[in-house]
Amino acid sequence: MTYPFPEPVVIDAEVFTELPAVLRRQGVSSYWADRNRRGQAVDSFLEGPSFDREGHLWFVDIPFGRIFRADPSGKVEQVSEYDGQPNGLKIHADGRIFIADFQNGIVTLDPRTGEVAPALRDCDTEGFKGCNDLHFGRDGSLYFTDQGQTGLQDPTGRVYRWEPGSGVLTCLVDKVPSPNGLVLDLAEHVLFLAVTRANAVWRLPMSPSGRVNKAGLFLQFSGGRAGPDGLALTSEGGVVVCQTGMGLVWVHNSLGQPIAVVRSPRGLGTTNCAFGREGGRTLFITESDSGSILKAEFPPELGIAGAPMFSAACAGS
Repeated sequence: MTYPFPEPVVIDAEVFTELPAVLRRQGVSSYWADRNRRGQAVDSFLEGPSFDREGHLWFVDIPFGRIFRADPSGKVEQVSEYDGQPNGLKIHADGRIFIADFQNGIVTLDPRTGEVAPALRDCDTEGFKGCNDLHFGRDGSLYFTDQGQTGLQDPTGRVYRWEPGSGVLTCLVDKVPSPNGLVLDLAEHVLFLAVTRANAVWRLPMSPSGRVNKAGLFLQFSGGRAGPDGLALTSEGGVVVCQTGMGLVWVHNSLGQPIAVVRSPRGLGTTNCAFGREGGRTLFITESDSGSILKAEFPPELGIAGAPMFSAACAGS
């Protein structure tokens, strides 16, 4: 069979670092594991990788409400532990860390003290279903998903935009079966959205008024135990998709054609990813099944590098 585009280049990731034994909660039960893993032993579940301007990689542990930081050599330290279920994590241009917490809404983390504080608890006193992931626009607007336990049986997940300064909170869409990772295109006219339980990535065009119009299907996957999770954007406007449950991370061009696929050397739980700062051609991936951080280097000839993030959007960065 002849394909209309070349087959994607296969790249095998390697382990950058992993949660050390001293930080794993061996034999410790958690409410999250009891409900989501039917009592199966879980010593961690890593997600939310993001780089600060100093090159440290931040990530979260959902079941035990912990925030970690890895230095450029891969040494991991725990920065915070609190009563919550942190999931997505992104860094503001002023250095503050914002977290989408399933239990507490949107919270902030002071990277110096490890103190966690509420930022957005609800929508007009109505509690969120369970916040999952988040993304900053260039103007500081925060886009986030409210997933809860939605899926094909209950397609009522929501995507919000929280504007800086005014504090205006807008629900962009409210009929999504499990909204998860999200990222704006280079022009910030389109929001790409991982829809995990539909095994898809949606394309949400936004009008000049800020409304979503003509939402459509951008990518459709199959197989696995879950579906698309975290997303990232390349410098050429391509979309990177973590296909958790398959142990894969797909890199697409701006048209949605696959140009590379990264394979995990550990488990199948490739949940989230972030491009590193050195040259932007290294992708770091949370592999949640093994409590590892993977990395994959893209050869220069592929032209794959990460788009700038809001965390670097200030003078001197």
